[in-house]
Amino acid sequence: MKKKMITQTILTGAVAMLGATGNAQGPAANEKIVEPSVHSDIRPFKVHFSDEALADLRRRVLATNWPSRETVTDLTQGLQLGTMKKLATYWATEYNWRKIEARLNALPEFITNIDGVDIHFIQVRSKHKNALPIIITHGWPGSIIEQLKVIGPLTDPTAYGAKEEDAFDVVIPSLPGHGFSGKPAELGWDPVRIAHAWIELMKRLGYTKYVAQGGDWGDAVTEQMAVIAPPELLGIHTNMAATLPPEVSKALATGGPAPEGLSTPDEQHAWEQLDYFWKHGLGYATEMANRPQTLYGLQDSPIGLAAWMLDHDIRSTELITRVFDGHAEGLSKDDVLDNITLYWLTGTAVSSARLYWENKLAFFDIKHITIPVAVSAFPDEIYQVPQTWAEKAFPHLIHYNKLPRGGHFAAWEQPQEFCDEIRASFKSLRVQANQ
Repeated sequence: MKKKMITQTILTGAVAMLGATGNAQGPAANEKIVEPSVHSDIRPFKVHFSDEALADLRRRVLATNWPSRETVTDLTQGLQLGTMKKLATYWATEYNWRKIEARLNALPEFITNIDGVDIHFIQVRSKHKNALPIIITHGWPGSIIEQLKVIGPLTDPTAYGAKEEDAFDVVIPSLPGHGFSGKPAELGWDPVRIAHAWIELMKRLGYTKYVAQGGDWGDAVTEQMAVIAPPELLGIHTNMAATLPPEVSKALATGGPAPEGLSTPDEQHAWEQLDYFWKHGLGYATEMANRPQTLYGLQDSPIGLAAWMLDHDIRSTELITRVFDGHAEGLSKDDVLDNITLYWLTGTAVSSARLYWENKLAFFDIKHITIPVAVSAFPDEIYQVPQTWAEKAFPHLIHYNKLPRGGHFAAWEQPQEFCDEIRASFKSLRVQANQ
């Protein structure tokens, strides 16, 4: 297959953003847990990895062949050796995968085959009448674990200080090639195809009216659902919206100076964030967009995998560094390692990277969506979307809020603020949903 417009597409389209045998690719466990199906039935799913596989993970962490220490005192050369050694010690000696396994198994999880790929998803129905169905999509290097903290507040709002009329039915799928979903064996599983699969999933679940939410790849998929605009989809919410004016996108792609016409402090700040990311934060996306299969080391070394995943965006990396230095943050050590361990145990380091190779979209460019859109702009995201850009990108903008805290993993880091945003975003659509 001929690669697409390599220079610009990599810089725009690729931005995003223990097996039962206990072998090097403990990773093969996914195929052992779920028997593939060619039918449209929906099957219950439970998570379990063997003690041998978990022991093999610990052994590999302890046997890490460490590099020499960085020659700088900051993060300009990447994850610091001290941080990774603290992570490794905790992972090998204190971390307990069985806790998150039990949390997952306490939730209703399912598998269904869509377009030849087994799709894993969580579905939690609210006990409240007229709950609004929502499908929430994770990104990379995230997973369904990102959204676990928001399931309770969204499905059972009265238990969390909100109102009964704020209730949602929550559906959280694993992207193809990620987590417990199948690994596509054919070309073409890009955000557009995934969007079609999610529309089919919601149809299979019997939802005739619903909304969608996403960040990172979740935003790319969710915005494509909005482009397709099936009549059942009432509106979308994004915490990493695609709103770049054409002149900004062009300046970033060419490495040029800020374009003329940045008219507000928020627009200037967004430019500075984006300019930094394009020049200093795109290494992982460039490699995965070009040569995802070359990342064999991530399948063989848990510490290699961890370092690759944690060096995603500078604010998240700084936060996680503080976590392993013992500071209280929006994420805990267990949060971080639950997510990394899921990638290791399911063997999805390379299969998840292929989404960057498959992608043909300019990630942050305007997609010309006409259905209702809500935007939450978190300050430590890759860029904090200015309201002026959001209003131009989305002609039917029903909600915009500039948050005081939170970053790339908003639902994971700041679940209360995230849930407040979801409730506010879709309040105006609930009457339509219940007609």
